[in-house]
Amino acid sequence: MKVVRREFWKNVLPSMIAFAFTGVYAIVDGFFVGRNVGDAGLAAINMAYPLVALIQAAGLGLGMAGAIQIAINKGKKDEQEERRYLGNAIILLAVAGIVLMAGLSLAHIRILEMFGATGEILSYAGIYIKIIAAGAMLQVFSTGMVPLIRNYDGAMTAMCAMVAGFVTNIIFDWYFVSIKGYGIAGAAAATLIGQMVTVVPCMVYLIVKVRLMRYAIFKPAANTIKYLALIAISPFGLTLSPNIVIIIINKSAIAYGGELAVSCYAVVSYVICVAQLLMQGIGDGAQPLIGRYYGSSNKEEMLHVRRMAYRFGGGVMLGCVILLYLTRSRMAGVFGVSESVEKLYGTVILYFAAGLIFAAFLRVTTSYFYAVEQNLEAYVLIYGEPLLLSLCMAFLFPKIWGLAGVWTAPAFTQCCLALVGLILLKMLDKRMLGKVK
Repeated sequence: MKVVRREFWKNVLPSMIAFAFTGVYAIVDGFFVGRNVGDAGLAAINMAYPLVALIQAAGLGLGMAGAIQIAINKGKKDEQEERRYLGNAIILLAVAGIVLMAGLSLAHIRILEMFGATGEILSYAGIYIKIIAAGAMLQVFSTGMVPLIRNYDGAMTAMCAMVAGFVTNIIFDWYFVSIKGYGIAGAAAATLIGQMVTVVPCMVYLIVKVRLMRYAIFKPAANTIKYLALIAISPFGLTLSPNIVIIIINKSAIAYGGELAVSCYAVVSYVICVAQLLMQGIGDGAQPLIGRYYGSSNKEEMLHVRRMAYRFGGGVMLGCVILLYLTRSRMAGVFGVSESVEKLYGTVILYFAAGLIFAAFLRVTTSYFYAVEQNLEAYVLIYGEPLLLSLCMAFLFPKIWGLAGVWTAPAFTQCCLALVGLILLKMLDKRMLGKVK
């Protein structure tokens, strides 16, 4: 088991850090925009972020789908299928980038209006997404390549690429927004430059280390593409679901608390996003090992990796909750928000910190489900969250407690889904453990 533990830390720690950096691009944009544009600019970034997340989710979903099948076929020692999944995954990433670039360029204003954006917030958000959409291909590949190279022992390269992109984003945010005064447009441009810096080392790794052009089979195979799309629904949803939640909460926050509430939630969502991505990094960092042991029918080591992911995830999330509590009176001020927003944040963040306790279990469990090809169970947990939250927002909590109900509903939703996840996991263990030897 020492080898398993060593491999676990080798994969999970870089993955966790890389995932955290995936989510901080918008946070950095929010930081500089909040300080230089004001509350409306900060709220606009939060309104626009679900569309940014859509691009990232498409890349991550397709990349993770390819990574899962690469790991499983490595375990089976089926090199031909492994090469086919690698090549077809990259083809799908390119197609997704083109489709998202065209679709968002044409429809972003209408979509933002559907999210509830109006007036100055809509204007700012429209500028931001117009620029982001132009570089959709960069974002799709920057998120999609990370899980692929992780399955070829490239976890450290993926982490370094994400860190390099993040640092680049900070530098150009500072220059474009604070120095040159380009505002929202400057923040969007800085994000794309950061994503470009992330793509380059990932592509170099695949071409040089994996010998991509010779190794991968790029000829489209209908069954392979169909199966990749089916698997991608889970990691795609896992990445996008928190942002669907953002849309739901934003609309309710505007209805029950106005611009003050949505500006406060902008800061809350930025902070909570990092904690959620740390957990997703743990679950997806364990995926190559779980998939490999699943493919080779090594039950004992597969379960050992799962237990390590739960324990480490629980510890990380407990640390996050403590940190959020200790910084509740100061964190919002970092974003340059108004005094009223800062005061409200100190109360609201406690509601969301409570939900993180259940989110820790959910993130690891969902990643485990799709790593062992149990897509239906993953779908239930992933897509059940926005569905249940929508019902709670429409018919229950805000109707009874107003704005306080808006903040309470997410933690209640995650608690319910954690119970469902536990039941599904126990049922799966009874079915699978008799088969996997």
